[in-house]
Formats: sequence, C-alpha cells, structure tokens
Amino acid sequence: MTPTPVQTPPGADLPQHPEFLWRNPEPKRHYQVVIIGGGGHGLATAHYLARRGITDVAVLEKGWLAGGNMARNTTIIRSNYLWDASAGIYEHALKLWEHLDEDLDYPILFSQRGVLNLDHSLTDIRDSRRRVAANRLNGIDAEWVDAKGAKDICPILNIEDNIRYPVLGGTYQPRGGIAKHDYVAWGFARSADAAGIDLIQNCEVTGIDIVAGRATAVQTSRGPITADRVAMVGAGHSSVLAAMAGFRLPVQSHPLQALVSELLEPVHPTVVMSNAVHVYVSQAHKGELVMGAGVDSYNGYGQRGSFHVIERQMSAAVELFPIFARAHVLRTWGGIVDTTPDASAIMGLTPVENLYVNCGWGTGGFKATPGVGHQMAELIATGEVPELMREFSLERFTTGRLVDEHGAAAVAH
Repeated sequence: MTPTPVQTPPGADLPQHPEFLWRNPEPKRHYQVVIIGGGGHGLATAHYLARRGITDVAVLEKGWLAGGNMARNTTIIRSNYLWDASAGIYEHALKLWEHLDEDLDYPILFSQRGVLNLDHSLTDIRDSRRRVAANRLNGIDAEWVDAKGAKDICPILNIEDNIRYPVLGGTYQPRGGIAKHDYVAWGFARSADAAGIDLIQNCEVTGIDIVAGRATAVQTSRGPITADRVAMVGAGHSSVLAAMAGFRLPVQSHPLQALVSELLEPVHPTVVMSNAVHVYVSQAHKGELVMGAGVDSYNGYGQRGSFHVIERQMSAAVELFPIFARAHVLRTWGGIVDTTPDASAIMGLTPVENLYVNCGWGTGGFKATPGVGHQMAELIATGEVPELMREFSLERFTTGRLVDEHGAAAVAH
C-alpha cells in the first residue's frame, strides 16, 4: 500500500535533440497507409505497423509532431476502469507501458508511483468498491483504502473532517503512474522514422477523396496523396475529418486545460485524483506540480480555457493539500479533446471502406497510447477489427451497446 518514493529515473538528464531524431522528408504521391494525425496515437500506430513489417506509411501532421494534445496532457497512466471493454484496452496499454522504454530503446521516464482516486461520500465508497471488485475480476491490481490508508500512501493529503468534502477513503492502483510525454512521442517518432516511415510535418489534410464508397486519397496543403488505406487519428478534430469523408461522428470537441507550479522539492509521492472537488495532482520528474480539472463546458477548438476552471481547481488542490497554499503557478495551457456520449473511445471501421477511425478518448487518451497504437496497427494490417476494439465500434451508438465510463472519467485524467 505504500508507494515507491519519487526518484529521478536513469536517463532523466539525457540531452534531448528531437530535431535530429527523425528525417523531415517530402511527401510521396502514394503510400500503402496514410495516418492523419502525428500525435501519440498516430506515432504509436506507425511504430507498431513497422513492427509488422509495414513501412510504406506516411504520418501527416498539420503542425509539428506531437504538438497537440500529446504536448498538452498531464501524463497520468492507469487501467482501473469499471467495464470489461475499458479495462481490457487500458490494461493492454499498461502492460506495454511497462516495457516501452526497452521496445523503443529510448527513455520515457515511466514512473509507477501509483494512482489514488479519492472518495468523499458513501456513494463514492460504494462505487469505488464495486470498481475494485470489477478490476480484480479482470486481473487488474486495485484495492480500496480508508482515509488513514490514503494518508499512508500520500502523507501530505488532508484527511481532517473540517473541510467541504472530507476524505473517506479511495481506490489505489499501485502500477499506475506517469511518464514523460515528450519523450514518449520522440521515442515513437524515432522508431517509426528509423524503419523508413515518413513523418510529414506542416501538412494539413483538407479533404478525403471517396470513390465508389472507398477512400482513395487525401488532399493536403502539400498536394494530393493517394493511399490504399487511411486512418483518422486526429484527436480534437475527428468530427472535422469525418465530415470530409461524408459522415458524422457522435463527438464534441472541448477545451481541456491544466497548469504547473514552480519547481519544488519532492513532496508528492503518487497521483491523487478527486471527482468531488474536481482536481488531480501529481509531481513531475523535475519537481513541478501538475494539476488539472475537467473540460470546459463549451465547445471549441481554442487551445486555452476559462479562468474560473483554473480558480476552482486551485481551490480544490489547496483544500486537499494545504502544503501547496503558497506555491506559485508557473504556466497554464489547454488542449482540445473530443468526447462521446458514453465517455469512451470510438475505434475501428467507418461507413467508408478502407477508412479507419480512432477518436473520442476525451481526457484519457495519453494512457492508452501504446495499447491503441498496437490495436490500430493490427486493424490496418489485417482489415479485421481486433477483439479489444470490438465494443468501441461506431455502431454502438445505433445498437445501444454503450461502454458508459462516466463514473471513471468524470474528472479529467
């Protein structure tokens, strides 16, 4: 139950020069596979395609590689979701995370310091114990702890009963943690490039050509590119891409923001999340506190958020961690997340032949990165939907077989 102390992993001080880690090629006029979106999921898909021997691949990114949500997330990794389908894909990802630095031959600074989800009411406790039971049935490490147990895990946590939402306990996943998001992206990009895959930056997709119900090409700011298969992996802009192909996705795009503090000595040994006060806090490898909350309620594509969300998340953080009351905010940022009606992703086939989709991860896309990349590569390579993806099909919004993870995804994570 006691978490591993926060330590600087080997390789944390390695000099990083991402501009020299991969080529910057001109796009060819045809590829076997085109991946739209050069973020974590797109790069991971390319990496695992190369592992299958498929290297006639282009990853198209309208800006710079991993400059969207991958560069703007808060790096939390866990797999303790309620439903079997969610637990399956996230646990698959977590197992890949545990050996990813070896696979990429690159340090990703994966720190399994544990993730603690707090309970503040009897309803929270009931739901948490139910989730722990479901996790254990799926072979996922999970336990429920009382307030004292939560403080044993995170000694700086305030468990007094004189606050708005006293801590009554929580769920704890020891194998959860954080990773260095930039290093993860650079590792995947470096691997894909070394295999001969073209990573095309500053290449915005402006249209998708459909002939006889089949995707045949993409129109880009750098000219048309024909392809045998096309994968849409553009987090935040998935509905825009789908509209280019002539169909609609049940997703909405929202700003999601977070912030970091000035550098501090190591004081916060784990990751703490709370739905009731709507905040989550971890301490990054360099020492800054990383804090986030939920999505802004309005729809938009701006990479910024509302001040009142920052104000509320800071208030919640100080309530749970009085020791942070005098810490200074260093910077804030925002990303664009696409959310679905059941708070779960959409992966698999589309109404257009040879056009595949991966979207709708909301606030939980980072933790799924290697898992969904691995599964998307299998889908693209074989044309068959892998077992772990089947319940996340687009058709579930017609059949009603939803994967409702609102309980597990109520707070950005």
